[in-house]
Amino acid sequence: MRKEVKDTIIVELGEKLKEYAHFYLVDVSGLNAKDTSDLRRKCFKNEIKMVVVKNTLLHKAFEASEVDFEPLYETLKGSTAVMFCNTANVPAKMLKEYKKQGIPALKAAYAEEGIYIGADKLDELASIKSKNEVIADIVALLQSPIKNVVSGLNAGGKIHGLLDAIAERNQ
Repeated sequence: MRKEVKDTIIVELGEKLKEYAHFYLVDVSGLNAKDTSDLRRKCFKNEIKMVVVKNTLLHKAFEASEVDFEPLYETLKGSTAVMFCNTANVPAKMLKEYKKQGIPALKAAYAEEGIYIGADKLDELASIKSKNEVIADIVALLQSPIKNVVSGLNAGGKIHGLLDAIAERNQ
């Protein structure tokens, strides 16, 4: 591979590191062609960009990045695929489906500005809530008191009786 091509790949990887908020380093060496094709298809459906890279080129892209990825350097051995995504837990949930086979194996991940190393971190990564899940939880918490008032009004109670009940509870 010519130096110009390598430099282009390093720049492209650097752009992807900036474009996507999260990425996973995965060992896909044990997958056959059919399984690799299925994995790529699932990645596409889940808005994950999967790229198989040379470890040395990824290492250079990490070095050129503004973020310190030094703890990830030791995981760059063997065959490495990078899964880029904007929702931290989506690749982890997808990889858990393959956990029965043990392949693809999680090497490391960069999610929510944290570095996770090792396949044992897969459950922890899958439990990270996405931005939309956190917003839904907050909305549900905010709606709960309002639902109680509305259900009290709909139950045929008068506002006066409802206010008296609330006043008695507070005393």
